[in-house]
Amino acid sequence: MENNNYQGAKQFPIGSGFNSKSTASEVIENIDLTGKIAIVTGGNTGIGLETTRVLAAAGATVIVPARDVEKAKKNMEGITNVEIASMDLLSPASIDEFAKHFIASERPLHLLINNAGIMWVPLRRDERGIESQLATNYLAPFQLTSKLWTALKKANGARVVNVSSHGHHFAPFNFDDPNFMNREYETLQGYGQSKTALNLFSMELDVRGQSSNIRSYAVHPGSIGGTELGREAPLELFQKMGFVDEQGNMLPEVAASLKTIPQGASTTVWCATSPLLDHIGGVYCEDGDIAELSSDIASQKGVNPYSLDKTNAKKLWKLTEEMTGIQFNP
Repeated sequence: MENNNYQGAKQFPIGSGFNSKSTASEVIENIDLTGKIAIVTGGNTGIGLETTRVLAAAGATVIVPARDVEKAKKNMEGITNVEIASMDLLSPASIDEFAKHFIASERPLHLLINNAGIMWVPLRRDERGIESQLATNYLAPFQLTSKLWTALKKANGARVVNVSSHGHHFAPFNFDDPNFMNREYETLQGYGQSKTALNLFSMELDVRGQSSNIRSYAVHPGSIGGTELGREAPLELFQKMGFVDEQGNMLPEVAASLKTIPQGASTTVWCATSPLLDHIGGVYCEDGDIAELSSDIASQKGVNPYSLDKTNAKKLWKLTEEMTGIQFNP
């Protein structure tokens, strides 16, 4: 039997015992990561910082690449077992430089957590002309994973965890115009297709990585209070989405539905460490378990089937190689 998640073949909860209220510390309880090495992008703020803290407390050495190294040092003060390095996800050269230095250390890489991302930003393009959410949320993880592949293979049991979002329901991947060259830019469409791309990549990467004992996962962390993700969003956008009232105050029912940062980091940590996933990969997870298939954006649950489509996954991989100039053949 083929071991893949094409068309959502493995998208069924497995009864992990965890839920939306579980915290990162709870899902990693009794798991020892002594001697393991992890890289966590965006690991100095929000759920990334909690992921770093919890993995390090379990014994892992955690490397946090950051655009602002001084800010990262300040945010992670007091956390042991961490290393900070410079990297800008919007700069392909910076990603290459970071990866080159890690590979030169000759260390294995047991966990690669592509956590960093952006949302609700105005139209921007990187030096290649690629829309910034697509570049940051998808192309950067693709490039970083490809450049660190030899270190992941060396771990003989590595996991790649890509932090996606329920926001993938906002849009399928637009193969005709991924960079908004011929259509009006809408920030949530850009965000949605970047996360759909990440889901397709996670599924296909798992297929291609199994022969090297590397498994891959996509994660929806949930809607979380206290992160920096919405720092550039205009008030009108939050009002349009029904998050705040006319004065900009968050609606009580919205506030009540938000996860804490420790709860938001839990599914990432579960996918990175749970023995229940030793023989399952390529799946989209939420609330500390594998999610169900769903095309209902209003439910705030489940993964849209279009982001687990085999044909689109293979088509996207080929397009990504063309867009990045990287031949990634695990």
